[in-house]
Amino acid sequence: MGEQDHISEDIELLERLRASDKEALKLIFEKYQPVLFRSVLYNVGDTDLAHDIVQETFVRVWNHRASIRPHLPILAYLFRISRNLIRDQVRRKAVRKQFEAEAPTIIQPTGTNPEESARLSMLEERLSYVVKTHLPSKCREIFLLSRLEGLSHAEISKRLGISPKTVENQITRALKVLRRYLRSYLQEKGK
Repeated sequence: MGEQDHISEDIELLERLRASDKEALKLIFEKYQPVLFRSVLYNVGDTDLAHDIVQETFVRVWNHRASIRPHLPILAYLFRISRNLIRDQVRRKAVRKQFEAEAPTIIQPTGTNPEESARLSMLEERLSYVVKTHLPSKCREIFLLSRLEGLSHAEISKRLGISPKTVENQITRALKVLRRYLRSYLQEKGK
């Protein structure tokens, strides 16, 4: 198959995709997923994260299929979406690092310091109270799935039938509430 045949095949696939043909998405996935995965993995260095980004790339292709221009190269379109997702991931990591730097370091008690154990227990109770009372129910559910069950954004998205972007937004919202609470708590303790 020559270069022109590949271009014609891709144009046909994109036109079918624009018409909501799921089989076209499957064919595009089978054709381009391996090269896209290698590229994303090279950029992020984490297999699970690379799989999540590639999956989200194809989800976005499907969600935005009506706006795809059939004469654009599919691979370039996939690379652009994945680059944006990688950039978003880098931003999220920076926010997470900033949060971790601002949050107090909690050391698990060894059982030898009852005062420290009591302080940790009080902080955990207060944080649990903030999660229960200050987060909207959907935000709380998503936050707990992420932090207590350790589910990825993609896993939460699939379980709840919502987009990974919604998951990300709700976790960011929950962290802002907790960060605000921790700051006020630390200011009270500092007095």
